[in-house]
Amino acid sequence: MSTDSSIATNSAEPTAEVNHRDNNVRAQDDLYRHANGAWLSTAQIPADQGSYGSFMALRDDSEAAVKAIIEEAQANSMADDGSVDERKKRIANLYSSFMDEERIEANGVEPIREDLAAIYATESITELIKLSGSFYRRGVSGFIQAGASSDAGSPERNLLTLMQGGLGLPDESYYREEQFAELLREYQEHLGRLLALGELTDTEAAAADVVALETLLASHHWDRVKCRDAQARYNLLTAEGLLEDIPSLASWLDGAGIEPKYFAEVDVWQPSYLKGLEDVLNAQPLAAWQHWLAVQLIRSNAPYLSSAFVNENFSFYSAKLSGVQALRERWKRGVAFTEGAVGEDIGQLYVAAHFPQRSKDLMEALVTNLIDAYRLSIGELTWMSPETKSKALEKLSMFRSKIGYPNEWIDYSSLSTVDGNVITNIAAANEFEFLRELKKIEDGVDRELWFMYPQTVNAYYHPLLNEIAFPAAILRTPFFGADRDAASNYGAIGAVIGHEIGHGFDDQGSQFDGTGELKNWWTDEDREAFESLTGKLVEQYDALVPSEAPDHHVNGKLTLGENIGDLGGLSIAYTAYKLDLAARGLDSDDVIDGLNGDQRFFYAWAEAWRTLTRQETMITRITTDPHSPGEFRCNQVPKNMDAFHEAFGTKPGDGMWLDPEDRVRIW
Repeated sequence: MSTDSSIATNSAEPTAEVNHRDNNVRAQDDLYRHANGAWLSTAQIPADQGSYGSFMALRDDSEAAVKAIIEEAQANSMADDGSVDERKKRIANLYSSFMDEERIEANGVEPIREDLAAIYATESITELIKLSGSFYRRGVSGFIQAGASSDAGSPERNLLTLMQGGLGLPDESYYREEQFAELLREYQEHLGRLLALGELTDTEAAAADVVALETLLASHHWDRVKCRDAQARYNLLTAEGLLEDIPSLASWLDGAGIEPKYFAEVDVWQPSYLKGLEDVLNAQPLAAWQHWLAVQLIRSNAPYLSSAFVNENFSFYSAKLSGVQALRERWKRGVAFTEGAVGEDIGQLYVAAHFPQRSKDLMEALVTNLIDAYRLSIGELTWMSPETKSKALEKLSMFRSKIGYPNEWIDYSSLSTVDGNVITNIAAANEFEFLRELKKIEDGVDRELWFMYPQTVNAYYHPLLNEIAFPAAILRTPFFGADRDAASNYGAIGAVIGHEIGHGFDDQGSQFDGTGELKNWWTDEDREAFESLTGKLVEQYDALVPSEAPDHHVNGKLTLGENIGDLGGLSIAYTAYKLDLAARGLDSDDVIDGLNGDQRFFYAWAEAWRTLTRQETMITRITTDPHSPGEFRCNQVPKNMDAFHEAFGTKPGDGMWLDPEDRVRIW
């Protein structure tokens, strides 16, 4: 590594949040509560959120910044030369239509009345399926989910990809497990009230029909763990094979306006679901399906209709499922709506105001250093053969990183927006995205495309493109600071970078090669050794139980990919930090705030995961989220790292102690 890649700074910016610590808890016993205990005991979850912490605080900041951008667009949609700035006009039209509360209240159910009538005017299941397809084009949820994605067997092309859908609850387990029986009953009551708002009759019986149908659909759904299986969900079908297995899909494709050229070949993620759907469609009464589609229509539009719809939707999906106490302020919902429609229009303005070139340059140096550290670590692995190491290093050399914002922006010029009709605007925005997905199939893979907006607080790895991306909005404290000391940057954003690279080598990402092809590049012996190590990680996380939901264990298999990413990410970030020190001719870092460099590294990691979570939110996440709770992301990874035990001098009997022979090192 050259010294050009060093990210050392001479700033006196604080590195660790000293006022967040609880010195009554030792880092050796509980790093998470030692580093964050004072914050955990005093912070409160905002009434309109299900959880709150470092990520959510950054999201709040980004949301406020976007609001300011939107309000400026409202105030001035004219360019300096007096011409109309179409970008700002779109933003202003969308936001203003959502904020026109008086008109929305006066309209009540009218904006969807015609569509509801069309549902109940259908005279056959074939007509209803076709209508569902036309609704899906406008953003109404349906039997399936459809979009374009790279072909895992030939990643230079995009295919229409079909996935299971049709459920109103978060997961198929909610329809079959006894622990959710009461929630299922309350869901049925919610559907009755929702249908009543649509001015339908006999809504209690209709709601029961919908729950019965969804329960049948859920019985054909794959569970969350199986849905992660990259091999199982890659199923190429020709149009003939698809329609032979699922004849009813022809009507849906026709209704959605998906021409045959787009489904000459498709990838079906859960083929047994589609076959099961075919049986359910043809075996149940048309009236039941009409009620089901009415629910899809009302629910998909509820956030944009009058307060009666908004409040009913909130009462179940936010209050009941997540324990949220208050509806988000209208401006916040308006920001989310506008971002969802023209996110990269907003992103261009966000980057200009909030993301300096220096931050991009420093992040690029960090990514380079993390790649170098992975290269070194892979070369030193004792459990992997030279043959597989060579393939792993080849894949690593083909990683592509995206920092901050796209080089090419989405062109929204064909999206027609109006001032004052939010339902028209949301339908237009959804159809714009639907058509953009189809165009991807024609155009092929665009490697300049981003899957998050610059103002999004998150990051991702895409296995089919073998790329990592870090939007501008996450590149702020506590994850990253241009004037922050190196140890803290490596312990926070460095670990996030390492995490995303690590997804290329987790239990699923490791099945793709450097081109993005789903291809076995492992020897059988190395894959067996890898699975032995990951199995130990599954056991570690299976044993964890969050205090917010003591009857619910972490699912080690569901969270395995993210746990591998966390473990590899922090471990490789530490290696990169040490390489950075060596590049500067240093054996160790300065002591700052009473902490040496290694300690600051782990403090920064701990601060990134501070989170308060409501019980209801935790139960939903434990059931459906492939990420472990923040507390366990913080503590379980360092337990497996010798460097942590050396930095804090742990010993047997300490809460963070893990016997050396039980520590897992994968990458």
